[in-house]
Amino acid sequence: MTLNPQTAKPLFSYRKYWAHRFGVAPFLPMSRAEMEVLGWDSCDIILVTGDAYIDHPSFGMAIIGRLLESQGFRVGIIAQPDWSGAEAFKILGKPNLFWGVTSGNMDSMVNRYTSDRKLRHNDSYTPGGEGGKRPDRAVIVYAQRCREAFPEIPIVIGGIEASLRRIAHYDYWSDKIRRSVLMDSKADLLLYGNAERALVETAHRLAKKGLDQDFSDIRGLAFMRDSAPEGWTEAPADDLDGDEGVHVKGDNVVVRLPAYDQVVVEPESYARASRVLHRESNPGNARPLIQKHGKREVWLTPPPIPLTTPEMDAVYGLPYARAPHPAYGERKIPAWEMIRHSVTIMRGCFGGCSFCSITEHEGRVIQSRSEDSILKEIEEIRDKTEGFTGVISDIGGPTANMYRMACKDKQTESVCRRLSCVYPDICKNLDTSHDALIQLYRKARELKGIRRVMVASGVRYDLAVKSPAYVKELVAHHVGGYLKIAPEHTETGPLSKMMKPGIGAYDKFKDMFDRAAREANKEYYLIPYFIAAHPGTTDEDMMNLALWLKRNKYRADQVQTFLPSPMALSTAMYHSGFNPLKPVRHGASEAVGAIKGLRQRRLHKAFLRYHDPENWPMLREALKNMGRADLIGPGKHQLVPNWQPAGTGGKDARPGSGQRNAKARKFLTKGVI
Repeated sequence: MTLNPQTAKPLFSYRKYWAHRFGVAPFLPMSRAEMEVLGWDSCDIILVTGDAYIDHPSFGMAIIGRLLESQGFRVGIIAQPDWSGAEAFKILGKPNLFWGVTSGNMDSMVNRYTSDRKLRHNDSYTPGGEGGKRPDRAVIVYAQRCREAFPEIPIVIGGIEASLRRIAHYDYWSDKIRRSVLMDSKADLLLYGNAERALVETAHRLAKKGLDQDFSDIRGLAFMRDSAPEGWTEAPADDLDGDEGVHVKGDNVVVRLPAYDQVVVEPESYARASRVLHRESNPGNARPLIQKHGKREVWLTPPPIPLTTPEMDAVYGLPYARAPHPAYGERKIPAWEMIRHSVTIMRGCFGGCSFCSITEHEGRVIQSRSEDSILKEIEEIRDKTEGFTGVISDIGGPTANMYRMACKDKQTESVCRRLSCVYPDICKNLDTSHDALIQLYRKARELKGIRRVMVASGVRYDLAVKSPAYVKELVAHHVGGYLKIAPEHTETGPLSKMMKPGIGAYDKFKDMFDRAAREANKEYYLIPYFIAAHPGTTDEDMMNLALWLKRNKYRADQVQTFLPSPMALSTAMYHSGFNPLKPVRHGASEAVGAIKGLRQRRLHKAFLRYHDPENWPMLREALKNMGRADLIGPGKHQLVPNWQPAGTGGKDARPGSGQRNAKARKFLTKGVI
């Protein structure tokens, strides 16, 4: 069936399912007792999540549950179940229509392990911050237990873990290529991206006819097929490496990605699959994708049509309780404590940073709420949230200052295949006006009972410099001492692989920020974030970044080492050694160096923490090997001292060395990363 990118059925136009007569639940039930109070004998849909259930629109399961409720379905929640057996999955009985399974707001592996593959002992989405309440690869485990509990009930998987693992993908934690999570979980359907449209359409279809029907016209969906159906023309990924990337045109064209068996043994084929998938991500021109897994095919329909502003308003205006489920009692849930007084104003990101999963999951098209909807939510926080002191902790989204930004030309937008609207330069067709955001800020802080409206989301500084008025407004009214931004690096090599602007854009923003702070008579500082060990980064690049940090008197107390998350372009570089940002042609692909050895990864991290005496022996050794022993010494232009404080530096530290000067030396900190 031909997919028309210009049409999308309005999200709230469906005839409601018969169970809507039961009304709205104060909280979606987590027990049979709650179901009985609501007058339910069963649930139509049961959602299983790796997070604690917090009925708030910052948590995906709450949005999904309330959206399905608004369509008339009875929805139950099983949160963080005991996965050692199927009993915990039977607590609400058998769902009438389907299971909905997600790992939660985060990929379970990212949630549970550090970039060095060490187990984390805390979990912000669990009462008390306790770790270990979700399994590794939670989507697979939960789906298996659902199948054990009630084998005949369809299973639909979704959320970020399923979304980022929808095709064959490199798994950093096992250091191998894994199959699509759709196969490993043995689920029936996979929803990817912002899934509201696909979810509502799928739910109503399953309610009418079950699984025995064609789902290929629903966008944002993945399912298994035995083969490509008749009437479709296959475009091999090998033919899509040119600048245009479109050699087969017309209706009913499906792009064949290199097969699972091929990408397992050919790293270059993996890079090609990654490139094609990302270039087929514009809802205006993307085509279905197909990837062979053994004897079966994973079929991906094109990405979903973004929600309109009225639809976004309706989704965020659903009757959320705006609190954790009462079953948790007085136990604190760190993620809730952090966002309880914050407001999401938009979704998506057109930055396209190659290491980030936001674009793969939420898309490049910005989906913004209306001013009235946002102001109404702020008033609800003021009036209904316990402990509110008049401070909105954040008003933003994936990027704080992309609100209402869009392509000036819809025709151009519909055919564009750029991976980023702002790299290598800001596209001339991008409307970068901050006027709507400035107006929103002003109206928000003028609301009765609102003392401060903070911006805690990251600011895209190469956009901000286009609007001096925005920078002035931000600094004068919406910064609380520090503002976080993410230059990620200072050197051209790694920045070109990250698709990030040069450090000159940061310098320009810093000048504007500092000037605005002086004019407002404020003592504010920027908090720049940097990544160590990203593909394409050399030891010299990290050394130069460390020297920049020292010159600018920045001390990185917390640093980030590159973590290859599933499906990211940077992950394709890390695994394959090739650059999917450029055409990937057999024997003519651009090579990229990857930092895989634990010692080198630690060295790159140590350069970011050049001020930590524990790292000095490693840095001294590295600098000597690099022929830069001139950077060892007490001078301001030098990176590390040639003395060692007592009790530091591990086996390389000599007892008593540097003890005389250890307390005398202070590190000036202009900003803490």
